[in-house]
Amino acid sequence: MKRTPASMMKQIFHHVLMVAIPLLFTLPDAKADKLAVENPDSSSIEGRWDMTVNMAGKEVPSWLEIRHSGLHTLVGSFVGGGGSARPISKVNFDDGKMSFSIPPQWEPENKDLSVEGTFAGNSLTGSMIASNGENYTWTAVRAPSLRRQTTPVWGKSIKLFNGTDLKGWHALGENQWKAENGILRSPKSGSNLVTDEAYQDFKLHIEFRYPKGSNSGVYLRGRYEVQIADSKGLEPLKDQLGAVYGFISPSEMMAKAPGEWQSFDITLVGRMVTVACNGKTIICNQEIPGITGGAIDSKESQPGPLLIQGDHGPIEFRNIVLTPAK
Repeated sequence: MKRTPASMMKQIFHHVLMVAIPLLFTLPDAKADKLAVENPDSSSIEGRWDMTVNMAGKEVPSWLEIRHSGLHTLVGSFVGGGGSARPISKVNFDDGKMSFSIPPQWEPENKDLSVEGTFAGNSLTGSMIASNGENYTWTAVRAPSLRRQTTPVWGKSIKLFNGTDLKGWHALGENQWKAENGILRSPKSGSNLVTDEAYQDFKLHIEFRYPKGSNSGVYLRGRYEVQIADSKGLEPLKDQLGAVYGFISPSEMMAKAPGEWQSFDITLVGRMVTVACNGKTIICNQEIPGITGGAIDSKESQPGPLLIQGDHGPIEFRNIVLTPAK
């Protein structure tokens, strides 16, 4: 049938409506997505923050991550002076003021931790009310990315423990550590032990042995704990043997029975870590987001010592060899 000009215009108008109507419904969402990304009041505070809390004159390292969840909500994670990373269900942020609260973790009290802060570009300052009701002040700076642009060139291996004494190490408190017959021993809970020297990127071999039920950890740069725990037969969770405590679970549980010698082979480059336990890789080039509970400080841009935990029960170490990057 021959089409008239009127029928042709009607068909064209129909096609225009079919295209335009879906756009009318999608444009507001697209505009909202753009605003959510570009709005400095919701995105500028996002990121990772290295915190220092002033607790009665003592500087306690902490860590905070803030990120968006959808269009309107900020969420996050928090690490205090002890324990593991704790989720924040909502971070309130308006007109440069930030606040959140989280339930207690290992604290004996049942009150929430309440945190408030003021945002100023690359810094945050504020106060917190702890679960025990104490009020503390804190400061924070943006955490460094620690991304490396080149592959490391490894230097000469260093034997950190000579097998006969504690040369090159010091206790953070009253010392209970002993060197006996090539073994570095902490016979009971006491102080942590750290190297006198600090290191940046490195490969580490370390062997350890614990009695039933004991617990320890190896802190890389003194800030990132690779967990040591009596975990044979347990699920490979973020708080069991081989985990980066609270952040990264091992892919499988390689724990031996208590009383047997075991080993870690760890490579740390920037934030990227690889962990082999008893000869099997269980974490492969994963990013460590921030410091773990019990870190010596939150100065992530700086080198740090090797720290071995001595305050969670008896533990023994031997054959501690570190290969630094040049």
